[in-house]
Amino acid sequence: MFGRLGAPEIILILVVIILLFGAKKLPDMARSLGKSARILKSEAKAMKEEGKSSAPADPPQTGEQPPAQRTIQAAPGDVTSSRPVTEPTDTTKR
Repeated sequence: MFGRLGAPEIILILVVIILLFGAKKLPDMARSLGKSARILKSEAKAMKEEGKSSAPADPPQTGEQPPAQRTIQAAPGDVTSSRPVTEPTDTTKR
């Protein structure tokens, strides 16, 4: 019943979206969606690389220095939206 969408259904959905949001806001929404997707992709890549390069560490000792801050950039070369981030620490006792 709802298995496949044909061309008429897709056109109808696009017309409804344009009527709801307006033609002026659609490019801005697409731009922000693309930027969010780039951020998500770069964060996922950074997490994969960080997971591969780090070896299992010993639990932190008391009096140990906190880890250095890392800077997250929204897109490659975009320094206007980068911000320092403190990494979470594992405070659970084993």
